[in-house]
Amino acid sequence: MDDVAVRAQAQAFCDALLAGDVDRAIEHFSAELHRNLGEVIALLPLPATEAEVESVEAGGPGYNVVLRLVGETETVLVQTRWKDRDGTPTIVEASHLSKTPTTIVEPPAADEAEPPS
Repeated sequence: MDDVAVRAQAQAFCDALLAGDVDRAIEHFSAELHRNLGEVIALLPLPATEAEVESVEAGGPGYNVVLRLVGETETVLVQTRWKDRDGTPTIVEASHLSKTPTTIVEPPAADEAEPPS
């Protein structure tokens, strides 16, 4: 397992969240996380409108990956811990690093739009 493989699996996890395919996303979770699935899913702003891998760093026997996930109401940085499980990088831990409200910019109503010049 190397940082390229971990980043590829983390990106596949993000892609699954963006597609709204939670079943595909949770395939990246370890058996331990599957036992607490509700708690882990609650960390994720669903549905996700943006998802990206912020960083991948080796640490001990695994990798720490920070994911930036944007939902309809919040932007969340989630730190995930990845370890090799049967030859595949797998999420074994997840925790919030930060959570901020997502600013919703509404377009002006038709009657509030500026007249053409």
